[in-house]
Amino acid sequence: MNKSILTAAITALILTSCNSTKKATNDLAVQTPIVTTLDLTKVDNDKVPVTINPGRFTVEKVTYRLPRVVQGTYSVSDFGKYIDSFKALDYEGNELEVTKADTNTWEITNAEKLDKVTYLVNDTFDMEVSGGIGGEAPFSPAGTNIEPTNYVLNLHGFVGYFDSLKNSQYKLDVVSPTNFTRTSALQEVGTKSSKDGSTLTSSYFAPRYFDITDNPMFYGELDVEEFKVGDIKIVLSVYSPNKKHSAEKIKAVMEKMMQAQKAYLGSINSTARYDIYLYLSDGTEKAPKGFGALEHHTSTVVVLPEAMPDEALAKSMIDVVSHEFFHIVTPLSVHSEDVHYFDYNQPTFSKHLWMYEGITEYFATLFQVNQGLVTEDEFYSKIMGKIKTASSMNDAMSFTKMSENVLDEPYASQYYNVYQKGALIGMCIDLLMREESNGNRGVLSLMKELSLKYGKNKPFEDDKLIEEITEMTYPSIGEFLNTHVVDGTPINYNEFFAKAGLVLDESKVKTNYIQNNGAMIVRADKATKTIRFTEAVKDNSFWAENGAQSNDAIKEVDGAAITKENANQIFTKMFMWQPGNKVEVKLERDGKEVVIKTTLTQSYTKGTSLKENPKATQEQRELRKVWLKG
Repeated sequence: MNKSILTAAITALILTSCNSTKKATNDLAVQTPIVTTLDLTKVDNDKVPVTINPGRFTVEKVTYRLPRVVQGTYSVSDFGKYIDSFKALDYEGNELEVTKADTNTWEITNAEKLDKVTYLVNDTFDMEVSGGIGGEAPFSPAGTNIEPTNYVLNLHGFVGYFDSLKNSQYKLDVVSPTNFTRTSALQEVGTKSSKDGSTLTSSYFAPRYFDITDNPMFYGELDVEEFKVGDIKIVLSVYSPNKKHSAEKIKAVMEKMMQAQKAYLGSINSTARYDIYLYLSDGTEKAPKGFGALEHHTSTVVVLPEAMPDEALAKSMIDVVSHEFFHIVTPLSVHSEDVHYFDYNQPTFSKHLWMYEGITEYFATLFQVNQGLVTEDEFYSKIMGKIKTASSMNDAMSFTKMSENVLDEPYASQYYNVYQKGALIGMCIDLLMREESNGNRGVLSLMKELSLKYGKNKPFEDDKLIEEITEMTYPSIGEFLNTHVVDGTPINYNEFFAKAGLVLDESKVKTNYIQNNGAMIVRADKATKTIRFTEAVKDNSFWAENGAQSNDAIKEVDGAAITKENANQIFTKMFMWQPGNKVEVKLERDGKEVVIKTTLTQSYTKGTSLKENPKATQEQRELRKVWLKG
């Protein structure tokens, strides 16, 4: 997951299961696919009817669940909150006794008589305005949308599982208006039109429940483009409610970027198809507010503001999608047992988010300079931004302990550091390996070796990974991981920059209007439910020159009053402000209104930049060359 402010052939037998052919062959249920139907033509009050036909059970009680947590989110989503009118029906159409054991769990008695389960699904995008039903709504890219023109079908929000049948096959039927465009990486095994031609039933196959959760779909008024990256088919699906952005224009950016990614990755080619689903939020009341992306093994769902200019959208897509695409390395090809045998209700988490998210983010940053998409100075600036942000978090926390306990405090609030310090951990390993191998090996070669050793169908043992990596590399790598990742000792980055002939230099650096060199200058004040400037505002030249002060509450920006519901959207726009634009900001200071109405000038702050050491040795310069371009 990337959060930003603004991250086989199927036989005919499988397709013909029905009630009349059910026969018990074991103690639980027949080994035919669980037949599931989502009917988008019968939506009422933004609720999709779902039918689950599991086959015949031979036990007295069964348990059905919607996911509490889904892979890649590292937070509680409670998709059971969005289920209404849950019913279990016998073969005569009578309701069976159902007990709701918890938010996400239904227990069905007399299960030997169970024919099917039916219920209605609310979408989560609508609930974001109120913070969800009884709590926080799922992160938007993990959420669901049910609107006449667009359906975001993150299937974990619609389809659940029986505890005893998580490894059973699924046949999924989606009924939709014939004129809907539809995209899904799930294998389509057939289509059938209604007699009057108004609806179309598309049938898909999933080998197990994991594949249901791992393959999102878009339906509706979509703009779709395809292209090839090596042997990988890329499918880009865009929903832009006001048609502000086109798939054709975004395709040009994605194709250039992903060709560069493939050139950087080289022989790693773990999927035949990769889907990019882009939902552009128009900022209306029911539009999603959580901008970023959620990775799946062979796809990603991205949510960004539709109001972004073309250039800003292109930059965000490069940063966000490149991160998600690199997940084909880890966790697709390299992952632990916690990932491989994921428990959607009571998950355990791997100790190695520094690898899943950190190294992935490092690749997404490094490949851009490696392939000439950014300059070395721009790469250094990104690295310094990560150091700055990481330093504002708990720099002495054990990364392995944080990863393993990521749902709980004090660890949950440190999760964002996986994209900051986690990436820096990847950088340090890369520099150490380059030094130890005379430039011949780096963190990418390590991940390739791990991919060959494991692959998508073979998980590693969580507690043995660091020991294995040490055996595959050098004692210095094991020492680094145990000291800085396991024990949490802060990293002296100067030592690592020196290996590449670089030094830190204090200077004036360009920044934007809500950050100082990557560190936020605004904070949420829960007591007053306002957003206020921090002490750092005095070091942001634009705000300092225009009289903003620490603790000023930001009440209105360009005529829009800031609320809980629109704050993310407004600050995303402020992040994209450019010099020369006219702005008007209303602040509140000690109960009095302060108005700043002016034309934006470039803002600067005090910062530390990364520069070449004039005394760098030839050996250090050579190491820097293979680090950035090797």
